[in-house]
Amino acid sequence: MLPALLLVCSCARPSVPGDPFEPVNRAVFAFNEKFNRHVTLPLDWVYTYQLPLRLKRPLHNLLSNLQSPVVFANDVLQGHVQSAAETLARFFLNSTLGLGGLNDFAAAHAALPSHRADFGQTLADYGVGSGPFLELPVIGPTSARDAFGAIVDIIANPLFYIPNGWSLLAHTGTVVGVGTVSSFQAKADALYLRTQLSHDSLDPYATMRSAYHQHREDEVRGTSLQKK
Repeated sequence: MLPALLLVCSCARPSVPGDPFEPVNRAVFAFNEKFNRHVTLPLDWVYTYQLPLRLKRPLHNLLSNLQSPVVFANDVLQGHVQSAAETLARFFLNSTLGLGGLNDFAAAHAALPSHRADFGQTLADYGVGSGPFLELPVIGPTSARDAFGAIVDIIANPLFYIPNGWSLLAHTGTVVGVGTVSSFQAKADALYLRTQLSHDSLDPYATMRSAYHQHREDEVRGTSLQKK
């Protein structure tokens, strides 16, 4: 879905409302483009071509499993009873028969694939608008609602409180790191495609902004449709 959206958005310069901080966002975007070119994409190359699959897959499974409590909480808040039950079952199966989450036993043997649920989606489900568009350093595109939702997800994650005695920065870095690495491949692949398409765009920033809005709208709409 996202690659197709990026391709469509690269063909024109859309006018997207809700960007009152555009001058600052563009400056941060320029920084992020350089950071991604010199840091993120090289790391993606190492991860993709140098790290053996026998190490990547268990690492992804383990870190993804650690996100289950937050996904479960948001499933419940969004009123998705079946999704919540599946998330709980996945966490139990993968934490036990999946050897602590190293193997995705639930997907392979119980037909329970993983899914995403975050507090930004939960807020949208309760009618909260996205608010101003934001381009955050290193993190990239988001909105005021989703930035706040990400903070709530970090605080709600049990990993945030383990172990005791760590600084706030250490706890936050641990949770953010787990969330980033668990989906690093998908994020890096999307980033690579966006970088390639930006070369053919008259305004890479507008292309990125429009693609983000459409992709996030699809995620939120998908959450709402689960109730029907």
